[in-house]
Amino acid sequence: MSILSIEQAQAQPAARPPATQWPFSISIVIPAMNEAATIGQVIAGVRDHCPDAEIVVVDDASRDTTAEVAAAAGARVIRRPYNVGNGAGVKTGVRAATGDVVVIVDGDGQMNPADLPLLLRHIGPYDMVIGERDRAGQQNALRWLGNTALNRFGSYLVGMEMRDLTSGFRAFRRSVMLEFLHLLPNRFSWPTTSAMAFAKAGYHIRFEPIAMRRRQGGQSTQKLMRNGVRFGLIILRIVTLFSPLRVFFPIFLALEALALAAYFWSVANGDRWLHIPPSTGIFFLGGIIIFLFGLISEQIASLRFKGPER
Repeated sequence: MSILSIEQAQAQPAARPPATQWPFSISIVIPAMNEAATIGQVIAGVRDHCPDAEIVVVDDASRDTTAEVAAAAGARVIRRPYNVGNGAGVKTGVRAATGDVVVIVDGDGQMNPADLPLLLRHIGPYDMVIGERDRAGQQNALRWLGNTALNRFGSYLVGMEMRDLTSGFRAFRRSVMLEFLHLLPNRFSWPTTSAMAFAKAGYHIRFEPIAMRRRQGGQSTQKLMRNGVRFGLIILRIVTLFSPLRVFFPIFLALEALALAAYFWSVANGDRWLHIPPSTGIFFLGGIIIFLFGLISEQIASLRFKGPER
């Protein structure tokens, strides 16, 4: 297999993968950076369980021989001239893929290729199937707590249970993902964004339990402080993208409650009933402004999830 640049990959699409045991064609997309130690084993494992699948490795400007090892293992390799991010690699891979269904697999060996059939067998009734990790599959307790909070918050925003929003091991219909590809960030929150976009637009999502393996090679790019900042940014992003009114409306109610509390406090301290204290006016007007902002944001957000018929 040759190593292609992004421009070459777009100009020379690969042939459509052959028919398989599944009623759809499959492309396996593996975003990778500095994974020379494991990428060959990952590709071999994928071949064992999906022998007819197209395998696309997006090398994010690795400083080692990731691209060469992947090409030698039989993958179609797209090499970036400079580092952009994991999410950008996923987007590049989805655009370059030719299969009806795309499966995202990390190149670090943590995901067991034997779980591929577990995800693929549910495509049909479901448009996206996500590999759900247990607590042992999380890097540490702090990471698990953060992901749990994110799952619950995401569930509240889209109105359905989200059990593992940050798992990158997932299969989905390529045609559906192309509708939302422009929403995905270039870095690490693409799994959360894509899952919530599918749910918000009314597509069907399933969480399938899997067992994660220990990282076999490379170096993790996850840092405690950086994760904390990233977690805050992800929260802000999903609020503005998906259901702003579900956040703005409780704030509106809280401010209106404070307005009433300030009013009755002033009356209890001797003010006349018809006198409106400044604090009441500030809380009341602030709540109205927050509500109107939320209403406008909700309308803008809903436009992102209208179907292609628009």
